Amino acid sequence: MRSSKQSDESPMNSHDQDATSATRDGLPTALIWRMRLLPASETFIRSQGEALRRFSPFYVGRRRVPGLEVPANQSWTINEGSFWGLLKEIRFLYQGPGKRLARTLAARRPALVHAHFGVDSCRAVKIASQLGIPLISTFHGYDATLQDFALQGFRDGRYYLKTRHMLQKSGGHFVAVSEFIRRRLAAQGFPLERTSVQYIGVDLKQFSYSPQNGQKQDVLFVGRLVEQKGCKLLIRAFEQLQAEFPAASLTIIGDGKNRGLLERQAARSLRRYSFLGSQSPEAVREHLRQAAVFCVPSIPGPNGDTEGFGIVFAEAQASGVPVVSFSNGGIPEAVSHGTTGFLAETGDWRGLARYIALLLNDLNLRQKFSRAGRCHVETNFDLEKQTAKLEDLYCHIVRKSRR
Repeated sequence: MRSSKQSDESPMNSHDQDATSATRDGLPTALIWRMRLLPASETFIRSQGEALRRFSPFYVGRRRVPGLEVPANQSWTINEGSFWGLLKEIRFLYQGPGKRLARTLAARRPALVHAHFGVDSCRAVKIASQLGIPLISTFHGYDATLQDFALQGFRDGRYYLKTRHMLQKSGGHFVAVSEFIRRRLAAQGFPLERTSVQYIGVDLKQFSYSPQNGQKQDVLFVGRLVEQKGCKLLIRAFEQLQAEFPAASLTIIGDGKNRGLLERQAARSLRRYSFLGSQSPEAVREHLRQAAVFCVPSIPGPNGDTEGFGIVFAEAQASGVPVVSFSNGGIPEAVSHGTTGFLAETGDWRGLARYIALLLNDLNLRQKFSRAGRCHVETNFDLEKQTAKLEDLYCHIVRKSRR
């Protein structure tokens, strides 16, 4: 039996050979780094990669997880699922990238590494250094808002705290998904001159506009069933609404550790509701087409975790659904209060109920917000336009690194 060190120097196996196939149309390769490829909730990463036109995306990670599929010939993981893969993953976590990993990725002739989430980016610093290419890191939310004591609670968080100064010094560029996140990064010592805001876009072909009509009576929630997403407060608000709107229903899509508690809360107080669990992106789009109001009332968690932007708000508006939520974090950048939706004071579930009632009562207002929401997304959050801006940044960073 060969040792793990010997296997590190061995010829590439078939898994590696897949990783060295030709790039799309001969374009330069952008290595898309995410430790876990790819959780179901991270459609925005895959959508952004698929929207690249001047670079060919190649997804790289520590291991695959159940969720979103990425093409086998456009992805590679350290742990391919075998016992030896597990050993290689452990070695990577404790010793960093070895020669084999660098050799495999160098065969792609990459121009840059784009890491998603700051916690993951610290693992990518040495990879970019070994390959001699720049690193771009996107911060999405918890990675910029969690307090240090919360980051200490898990292994990758502890590693991030230990090596954050290295990322701040060596990272080529830092992308914040909102101005709110950019301010948080600045407060943590990330250099403003190497930090920019890049909103992640919505595919307007997939999220097609569906006009509001009098038949739509559904209030829709889509998100993880955890405290920070505020579903408990939405159920309280809907309890107050159901007497006035007996035909209205509450649909909750998502899963999480609080699902049992929320189902019991709803069973005690609501009449027309459903918990659908995790759903495919196609199913979510269909529910958006049927919704009268979209509501994910996110709140900052006790550990600091705050909504960085909330791509679901942009997806809802693209579909013509007015949004009701709370005014905190990056949400006011996604939703225009009084124009595309309403934002209540954080935690004010009665205010949440009043705004939902206003929209359910007034079809003309719903239709006005619906049209304005679609226009808002077309102007500010169109995936093609936003990805083109990202590729402008790619080109600038690559040119700068070659001087």
